[in-house]
Amino acid sequence: MAVPDLGPHPIAAKYSILVDVGYLYAAAGEVLLQVKERREYRVAADELIQALQKHAEDRIPGELLRVYWYDAARDRVPTVDQRVIAQLPWVKVRLGNLNTRGQQKGVDAQIRSDLEALARHHAVSDTVLLAGDEDMVPAVEAAQAYGVRVHLWGVEPPYGTNQAERLVWEADTVEVLSADFLKPYFSRVPQVVPPVSTTPSPAQVFAGRTSVGAAKPAARPAPPGGLPKLGPSRPRVEEVGEHVAQKWILTRGRDNIRDLLPGPILPTVIDTELLIEAEKELGTSLRPYPEARVWLRDGFWARVYREFDIGVGVSPK
Repeated sequence: MAVPDLGPHPIAAKYSILVDVGYLYAAAGEVLLQVKERREYRVAADELIQALQKHAEDRIPGELLRVYWYDAARDRVPTVDQRVIAQLPWVKVRLGNLNTRGQQKGVDAQIRSDLEALARHHAVSDTVLLAGDEDMVPAVEAAQAYGVRVHLWGVEPPYGTNQAERLVWEADTVEVLSADFLKPYFSRVPQVVPPVSTTPSPAQVFAGRTSVGAAKPAARPAPPGGLPKLGPSRPRVEEVGEHVAQKWILTRGRDNIRDLLPGPILPTVIDTELLIEAEKELGTSLRPYPEARVWLRDGFWARVYREFDIGVGVSPK
């Protein structure tokens, strides 16, 4: 006897995690650090996402489909942090626009659209929604009409509540993430102390390294069997590093580049982008020359430090 087609249905229980990053960061910044501006704190987003995944794994039946990470950026150009997050497995970054007042536009609409689409196509049986806006209510109701259970997560408020009452009513389950749970992933940005008069400026430090009278690095011994490979000169590589930094400041914005401070370590994704752009300008590969990559970073940080008027006593390595 033929088995009747009952229509689309999940092969196995799956769930998704939808995170309104604006709500998560603002609520956590308030309860943990008593700050409101995102630039005032740093977030270990990759570790935070892993913690959220583990938290859901312990509570929601089935297999994780993916994490949807809803954030905003000026002209939808991703920031450094957003570019790093986008490289994580099982994570999809969705970007709305950030206007001149720092307000997010289009983020709620994306969350509602994805929540309804996942339910309509029977892609998941459960969804974790980490949000607080009442605008989410119609999408929650629609998802539930398609048979999806919606688990609402919130952030512990310093007082009162930071989630819309109607949203709490409509969710199938409600959980509040404690301040202790979130605390390891948020830290205050250290205040930059203006350089004192005895500290050389970045321009002085880095200009001195390429001046005529600067000491030259000791020649490296020739490897057995032949002469060493001759790569680009140090001044030229540093110049390219500064040029890439200048271009990124103009195209990606100062706030984006500010995310890299205090340095001098670059996220792997950004360090690779720096290398690729430099090789394009030089017209040659820097991969065989490890010392050239150090010079490239030196030039990059020299320009960034000048941009933000950060004094240094020694060149960043």
